[in-house]
Amino acid sequence: MITILPAMKSLTFLLLIITLATSAQPVITDVQVPSNKSLNAHYHTNQAPLLPQHLVKLPVGSVRPGGWLLKSLQLQRDGLAGQLGEISAWLTKKNNAWLNKDGTGDWGWEEMPYWLKGYANMGYVLQDKKVIDEAKVWINGTLNSQRDNGDFGPYVIRKTTGKRDLWAQMLMLFVLQSHYEYSHDARVIDHMTKYFQWQLTIPENDFLTDYWENSRGGDNLYSVYWLYNITKEPWLLDLAQKIHRNTANWKLKNWLPNWHNVNIAQCFREPATYYQQSGDPTDLQASYDNQRFIREQFGQVPGGMFGSDENSRKGYVDPRQAVETCGMVEQMTSDEIMLRITGDTYWAENCEDVAFNTFPVSFMPDQRSLRYLTAPNMVASDSKNHHPGIDNPGPYLMMNPFSSRCCQHNHTSGWVYYAENLWMATPDNGLAAVLYAESDVKAKVAEGAEVAIHQQTHYPFEEQIQLTLQMPKAVNFPLYLRIPAWCENPVIAINGQVFNVKVAAGHYARIANTWKNNDRITLSFPMQVKTRTWDKNKGSVSVDYGPLTFSLKIKENYVRYDSKVTAQYDSKSQENADPTKWPSYEILPDSPWNYGLSMTGNSANQFVVVKKPWPQDNYPFSVTAAPIEIKTQGKKIPGWAVDQYGLCAELPTSPVATSEPEEEITLVPMGTARLRISAFPVIKK
Repeated sequence: MITILPAMKSLTFLLLIITLATSAQPVITDVQVPSNKSLNAHYHTNQAPLLPQHLVKLPVGSVRPGGWLLKSLQLQRDGLAGQLGEISAWLTKKNNAWLNKDGTGDWGWEEMPYWLKGYANMGYVLQDKKVIDEAKVWINGTLNSQRDNGDFGPYVIRKTTGKRDLWAQMLMLFVLQSHYEYSHDARVIDHMTKYFQWQLTIPENDFLTDYWENSRGGDNLYSVYWLYNITKEPWLLDLAQKIHRNTANWKLKNWLPNWHNVNIAQCFREPATYYQQSGDPTDLQASYDNQRFIREQFGQVPGGMFGSDENSRKGYVDPRQAVETCGMVEQMTSDEIMLRITGDTYWAENCEDVAFNTFPVSFMPDQRSLRYLTAPNMVASDSKNHHPGIDNPGPYLMMNPFSSRCCQHNHTSGWVYYAENLWMATPDNGLAAVLYAESDVKAKVAEGAEVAIHQQTHYPFEEQIQLTLQMPKAVNFPLYLRIPAWCENPVIAINGQVFNVKVAAGHYARIANTWKNNDRITLSFPMQVKTRTWDKNKGSVSVDYGPLTFSLKIKENYVRYDSKVTAQYDSKSQENADPTKWPSYEILPDSPWNYGLSMTGNSANQFVVVKKPWPQDNYPFSVTAAPIEIKTQGKKIPGWAVDQYGLCAELPTSPVATSEPEEEITLVPMGTARLRISAFPVIKK
C-alpha cells in the first residue's frame, strides 16, 4: 500500500486541475460582431461618454507584414514613395512652410503630410532607421512650428474666403498620432492639446469655411476623439460638437454635399464618427446610406469603388469611368475606421475588394510611377487628353512619377495602413484577424500577457491560412476570425483537429480557449467561381473567385517617356532631381480586348481555374506573375471599339449578338491587370 502524504495530495490535486484546464476543448461560437459591453484594458479605446468601439486599433508597429504585402511595402520604400523627399519640389526643405515657425514659405500645404503619413509609418512597420530618421526631421519641424496661440504649420489664408484654411493640419494630426503610438513622444499630446484649444477659440463663422476643410472636417473630429481617449479632457467634446456643426452635412437623404471622388471616399464616414458621441443611430445609418447611395448611382462596377474620375457626373456611370488613386487610399482608410466603430465585416469586405482588385494597378509593378485615374474597364493608359470622356482634361491616364501632386504624395499610406489593420484588439481583451495577409502580430491579451501570432498564407490567391501562436506560458483569451462573406463552407482546424462548427459567412468565429505555445489554427476558405450581374450597367457581368475579381488578360505594351515632358503642371520636381531616373510610361494594348462572355452553362462548367507557381520575388500583382488564371469562352464584339475620346466605348447592352467565332479567353486577377476589361457584355445565345 502506498501512503500519499498531505503535501503530495495537494500537489496531485493541483496537477489534476492544471491538466484539466490545459486539456479543455476550444469553444467556437458564431458572432456577428464582437461585443462592446466591456473596454479593452491594454489599448487606447473610446472613453465615456463616447460609445465603446467593437474593435480597437493596435499601435503602429504591432503588426509586421510578410509575403506579398511586405514586398509591396519594400517596393514602395525603394520606389517613388521612399524617394519623393529627394525629387518632389513640395518636399523641398529650403523655405518650406512646414519647417518655418511663422508658417510661411514657398512650399507647404497638403503634399508633405499626405506623403509623411504613409512614409513615416512605412519606417515604423519595416523598422527602417533611415526612413524613421527622415520622418523625424519633418515631425520635429512640425512640432517646433507651433506658435504661441497653438496654431502650427503652413499659414494658409484662402483668397475666396479670406479665412484660415486648416485642411492640411488635419492630415498632419494623423502623422502625429502614429508617431505617438510608435514613440510615446509626450510632445504630441501637448502639441495637439494646444492646437485644439486654439481651434475652440476660432469664431464659428470663421471655422471650416473653405471647400476642402469643410468637406473633410470628419478627419479633424477623428483626431479630437483620439486625444480625448488619452487625456479625457471634457472640453475636447465641446470642440467635437463645434467641428460637427461646421462640417458639410453628410446626412442628406439620397444626396451628397459634393461629388468629388476623394471627398466621398473620405468624408462619408463623418456621421458615423460623430455617432460615437451623439449616440444617435441616424448618424451611424447616414454613413451606411452614403456608401449605399454612391454605389447605387455610380458604383455598379467591380473593384469596390465607383465611377467618378475627378467628380461623379450624371450619366457617366460606365465602368470606363475611373477613380483617383487618392480615392482608393481614402476608401480603404474609411473602411478600416468604420470596421473599428461597428465591427461590421462589410467594411472589411469592401477594404479587401479595393485593396486586391483596384489599388495595386494604380501604380507600376516597380512602384516608381503611378496613375492618377484607374477604371475597371481600361484599354489604354496613355498620355492623351480624354476629356470629356473622363472629367479631367489632360494626360491623367498614364503612369507618371510626376502625376497630379495629391495622388503622387497620398498613395504612400494605402498598403501600410492596410498592414496595420490586419489585426485588431477586442473589448474582451482578445485579438481579431479582420483582414488577411501573411504577417506577425504581437499584442497584449487577457490580463496583460503578450502573445505573438504568425500568419502564413498566400491569401487572397490561395484558400488556406495557418496561424501559429507563440507565448511563454498558456493564456486564456478569445480569438476572433473573420469569415469572408463570399465563403460558404469555412473549415477551422486547431492542432490538426477539425471543428464542425457552422459559422455564417460575414460573421466571426470566436474561439475561446486556453492557448499554448505553438498551437496552430488552420483556416480553409474554399473559393469557387461566381458571377455578378450589374443590372444597372447594361446587364454586364463580372467574374469572382473568392475575394478576387477577374479581368480579360490583355497583352500590355509599355512605352517609355521623358517625365520632363509628361509631368503634370502641379507636380514639380526639385532642382537637383534627375527625371531621367524616373520615367513615365504609356501602356497600350497588344491584343484584342473587345470580348463578351459566352454564358452557356453554370459557373462550375464554364470556368476552369488554372493555378500557377507563386512568383519567386513574392510580388503577384502583374499580368506576367499572376499565380492564378481562369479559362473561359468568349466572342469578339466588333462594334465595341475605341470611341471619339480615345476610351473604350460604353458597354453595349447585354445580351449582345455577334457572328464572331467562339474563342477560349484567359482571365487574370483584376489587381494584376493594368489594362483590363472587368465588366463584360454577355453574348446572346
